[in-house]
Amino acid sequence: MSKRVLAAAMVAMLAIAGCGSGSGSGDPKTLKLWHYEPPDSAMGVAWAEAIKQFEASHPGVKVSFEEKGFEQIQKTAPMVLNSSDAPDVLEYNKGNATAGLLSKQGLLTDISDEVTKRGWDKQLTPALQTTARYDENGVMGSGKWYGVPNYAEYVKIFYNKDMFAQQGLEAPKTIEQLTAAMDKFAAAGVTPLAVGGSEYPAHQVLYQLALTKADRAWVDRYQRYTGKVDFHDAAWTYGATTFADWVKKGYLSKDSAGVDAEGMGMSFMQGKYPIMISGSWWYGRLVQSIKNFQWGSVPWPGMTSGSAGNMWVIPKGAKNRDLALDFIAITMSQPIQDKLREAGGVPVVNSTTPPADPRLKELVEDFTTLSTQDKLAFYPDWPAPGYYDVHVSATQKLITSSASPSQALDELAKPYEENLANIGK
Repeated sequence: MSKRVLAAAMVAMLAIAGCGSGSGSGDPKTLKLWHYEPPDSAMGVAWAEAIKQFEASHPGVKVSFEEKGFEQIQKTAPMVLNSSDAPDVLEYNKGNATAGLLSKQGLLTDISDEVTKRGWDKQLTPALQTTARYDENGVMGSGKWYGVPNYAEYVKIFYNKDMFAQQGLEAPKTIEQLTAAMDKFAAAGVTPLAVGGSEYPAHQVLYQLALTKADRAWVDRYQRYTGKVDFHDAAWTYGATTFADWVKKGYLSKDSAGVDAEGMGMSFMQGKYPIMISGSWWYGRLVQSIKNFQWGSVPWPGMTSGSAGNMWVIPKGAKNRDLALDFIAITMSQPIQDKLREAGGVPVVNSTTPPADPRLKELVEDFTTLSTQDKLAFYPDWPAPGYYDVHVSATQKLITSSASPSQALDELAKPYEENLANIGK
């Protein structure tokens, strides 16, 4: 979710003449791969190396890679994966509303046998397996394997140490400290929080606030349909009202309703805002890009959005399934997982050697702590198909003050309850 939205031009789907098939028809010399990681991200660096290793270990086979946008795949996957233009393997978002929906629609390959055969079930902890397995209703957590997570991710607080020092502030490790810091910045005429309201970042902040009043049972009711969800309970109400209050206090700009995730990240990296609440997927870029100030990060207090990262899936109509499985295996190998870690990502395969940069050690250790303490709460837009756009819309209305917190929560409740009816829950 987890959820990086990258600007990518819509490109014509390439029909690769001569793509082979698992049944032996055609020329199995091209692996068609899609993912949406920018080249300078940790995952982009790791997958580029994986492509090199794949081609070296498969003489005569070439990888035809197409970089897509997160939004592009999110919106077009059901149509494209049901066509002759489907890739052999692609990165896809996890959760009931995305991978779960496609598995229910019969668009993804059940790879359960291969997961066991290749030992991926041993590499991935039970917590990381949750988003790879779906039952007949497309609900995550049990059933068949439809994908392999290749990294992990979680939401945390990034902060500009120089700007904090100028205001005499320490790292914001509690909600109280975070609020006090934003108060001080706002009083000094500085908008404290970088936000992208036109995509995922803003609604993740609202969810983060709700999680401060939530527990595992609350998360399971919402994400896995284990009980009734009240969108006007204490947690959701606190999340929406506090977010709206942050807008009124000037903690985030009303203009942020039109800012995308990339714009948010760039503004923080340029030193325009002292705080950014977003995912670990930014970590590698921050390490590489920020040269003019010191920065740090701290875990979100309490439960946080997080899970295994997006995963490799094989479309039902893939023409080179065996090659796709071999590519996945390379991305799960220790050298590639170490490469991902050194570039600023959170690996799913632990290494026996420490990372070169101590900040990367902190990144991995924080995730390990969250995972072992059962504090990963998935992402807010997972439970229902099309829910991503609903969350974006409702949160934008809080930023522009065109809806009350109660109205925004009503907007979230309607499609969720419709989805429950559709799956017989």
